[in-house]
Amino acid sequence: MNAMTRRVVIGTAAVSMALSLAACGKAGDGGSDGGGDGKTIGLLLPENKTTRYETFDRPIIEAKIKALCSDCEVKYNNAAQDTETQKKQFDALVTQGVKVIILDSVDYKATKSWVQQAEKKGVKVVAYDRLAEGPISAYVSYDNEKIGRLQGEALVKALGAKAKDANVVMINGSPTDPNAPLFKKGAHSVLDTGVKKVVYEQDIPDWSPDEANKKMGAAIDSLGKNGFQGVYSANDGMAGGIITALNKQGVKVPVGGQDAELAGLQRILKGDQAFTIYKQIKPEAETTAEIAVRLLKGEKIDDLVPTKVTSLTGEFKDIPAKLYDAQIVTKENIASTIVADGVYKAADICTAEYKAACDAAGVK
Repeated sequence: MNAMTRRVVIGTAAVSMALSLAACGKAGDGGSDGGGDGKTIGLLLPENKTTRYETFDRPIIEAKIKALCSDCEVKYNNAAQDTETQKKQFDALVTQGVKVIILDSVDYKATKSWVQQAEKKGVKVVAYDRLAEGPISAYVSYDNEKIGRLQGEALVKALGAKAKDANVVMINGSPTDPNAPLFKKGAHSVLDTGVKKVVYEQDIPDWSPDEANKKMGAAIDSLGKNGFQGVYSANDGMAGGIITALNKQGVKVPVGGQDAELAGLQRILKGDQAFTIYKQIKPEAETTAEIAVRLLKGEKIDDLVPTKVTSLTGEFKDIPAKLYDAQIVTKENIASTIVADGVYKAADICTAEYKAACDAAGVK
C-alpha cells in the first residue's frame, strides 16, 4: 500500500536472527513496568491481519535495537486494529517513563492529542510506515503516492491492448490509514487516463479481506460479469478476498495488490493475481530502529532523515523523514527480487500446489 520503496535486502540470516532475538523485546506483552531508566523503547504496531508486521517489521526492529544497544529493552504491543487499545498502550508507555516510542498508528487522526501530551513529558515519537498526526520527531516509510502510481501502471500493463477500453473496479484501503488515500491518489493519476473508466470504487475498513470479498461480490452483481475488465486492490490480503469472489462467479480479470505477501506471490505464480508491490521492509525497519536508539541517547538523526514532510491535515510541517522506494513484482521477477533478497525462500513459496508454476517461472 505505499509508493514507498523497500529496497534493501531482507537477508534470511537477518530475519532468522531477528526472530531469535524477538523474545528479548517482549516486555510490552507483560514484562516489567519499568521504562524510566532511559534504556527502553516502545514499539506499537497497528494490526495483525497483514502478515508483514509480526513476520518482518517487529523482529527486524527488535533485532536492530538490540544490535545497536545491547542493554536496551523493547516494550512491544499490537493494537489488533483497535484505536482505543492503541491509545491505552501508548499512554501506558508514557506513564512508565518510556522516552522514545515507535508508533505505527491504527487511526492517524486520533494520535494528535497523544503525541502532543507525550511531547510535553519529553517523549519522542517516531512514526513508522504510517504518518501519525502530532509533533512527530521523525517519520520512516515509503513514497506512498508513488506506490499507488506503480499499482496503476502495473494494472494498465496487465490489461495490455485492452486497457483504453477497460472498465476497472477499485477496492481501496482503510480510511483510517493515512497511506490509503495516497495509494488511491497515485493509482487514480494513472487509471483516470490509462483506462476507460473506474466504474465501481469502495474503501475497505481495516483492510478486511472479508469485506473486500463482499464488495467485489456486490460489484459483480451491479456491473455484471462482463462489466469490468480489471480490479485494483490496495493490498494482497484484500486481493485474496477479491479473487475468491471472482472465482466463485467464474470471472477472470487482472487483479493487482501490494506487500508481496506469501499468499499473494503464490497467486501470482498460479495466474490468479497479476502483480504485487514489493516494499523492502528491512531498510525501513532498521532505519527506524536506529533513529529510535539515537533519540534515546540524545544523538543527532539528521543523516537518517534527509527529507521533510507535512502531515495529512497540513497542521504539522517539516517533519524529518526517510521515504524508501518500491517496485512492481510479477511472475517474471519473483526469483530476482523476493527470492534473491531472502524475503522468502523458494521452498516457502513453492509448496506442492505451486511446484509446477514455480518451475515454469524459474523460481527455485
